[in-house]
Amino acid sequence: MNNSDNKTRRGFVKACALVTGAPFVSRLSWAAGSPMQKLQYAGIGLGGRGMFDVQSISKHEKVKMIAGADVDSATAKKLEVRMEGVKTFSDWREMFEIMGKDIDVVSVSTPDHMHGIMAMSAMNLGKHVYVQKPLAQTIGECRTMQATARRNKVIVQMGTQGASSFYDRMAVDLVQRKLIGKITEAWVFCGKSWGDKNPLPDREDPIPDGLDWDGWLGVGEKRPYMKKYYHPKNWRKRQGFGTGTLGDMGCHIFNSMYRGLALTAPKRVRSQTAVPNEHNWTSNERVEYEFPGTPFTDGDLKVFWISGRQRAPEELTALIPNDVKFRFGCLLKGEEGVLLLRHGNAPMLLPIEKYQGVRPKKMKAIGHHNAFIDAILDGDRSRLLSPIDFAAPMTESILLGNVAMQNSPDWLEWDAANLDFTNNDKANASVQRTYRSGWEIMGV
Repeated sequence: MNNSDNKTRRGFVKACALVTGAPFVSRLSWAAGSPMQKLQYAGIGLGGRGMFDVQSISKHEKVKMIAGADVDSATAKKLEVRMEGVKTFSDWREMFEIMGKDIDVVSVSTPDHMHGIMAMSAMNLGKHVYVQKPLAQTIGECRTMQATARRNKVIVQMGTQGASSFYDRMAVDLVQRKLIGKITEAWVFCGKSWGDKNPLPDREDPIPDGLDWDGWLGVGEKRPYMKKYYHPKNWRKRQGFGTGTLGDMGCHIFNSMYRGLALTAPKRVRSQTAVPNEHNWTSNERVEYEFPGTPFTDGDLKVFWISGRQRAPEELTALIPNDVKFRFGCLLKGEEGVLLLRHGNAPMLLPIEKYQGVRPKKMKAIGHHNAFIDAILDGDRSRLLSPIDFAAPMTESILLGNVAMQNSPDWLEWDAANLDFTNNDKANASVQRTYRSGWEIMGV
């Protein structure tokens, strides 16, 4: 981090002790206000997933969108056409400087490397924040974001929309009913692959008209623009900007397992697939975690993350009917059966014939974006399924896998309390990051 009071890891940990402070409360008493009063909303990152967040949040009857920021002027103009009266900016910092006093709620839907600085700046300015997954690009940023949210008493929700779905909540319920007994092993899998084995190209292309390339780089290392290499879609493959397949999909697919099993920080982690080079993430990931045991596990738990062409053991996949698709999900091996958690689909107890009589718990519908806004309005955080107190520890655990890939194939022993790998100083260099000169968290 580029903060003067965090010169060392120990100093950083001391600052993060704020996490144990007072619980969140809304800084605004909207429920006591006029029934016509609305939250003033600004979005950062207005294309793709960003536009989805903009549309979902602004649909709430108690929200009025007043501003947006995007480094691509064409994307910003589309918002101006779609939503009359919304003022747009190329630089999100300028938006805060000019309109900050009028903004109550902010969404951050940008490449991963900008989540931390944008979200923490908004929090320091007293804004509630909806931030896309992964919560941040580094473990250290996750921890500091959690502390920053607590210190500023703001509500923060991570954009893992599936966490509020019937399917994920049903999965959590099935796990905690112990229908397959205690869990002995878990395999989290993803058919997607955000990797690139090729070396960094030696070229520079003209920057497109209307694109603020320096603003897109933001806190990241300064480098030449290369057409379609980073912006708009391939940045997930690049170590300086994205977090690969694990960072992209892990927060979605880990969610119901991590919540259902009440997992905390892993004790150690290792990778059996190294990153292809210093610039890119790999294509076929395989990471092994060892988590401390919980009331839902049979002692300490091994969790395997696999992506691309990697496959879960046949002894587990053989139980899945041939007509069932399971490209993204998790297989929980229990003492008495197997539970398949399918991302975006209903969970399945296996073998099917053994669990035909099991009925899911009745649940009310929850909208992920609406729950965030409602929590701000009435101060009740209980409806949130990805609040920062949950999102930060889960994201930290996921990002440990990326550090393991950078140090494959060694086991990394993790001391979560001190944000420290006790057996690998090289790995510790990846826990935090340094922001590029000129880019600092606002409101510090």
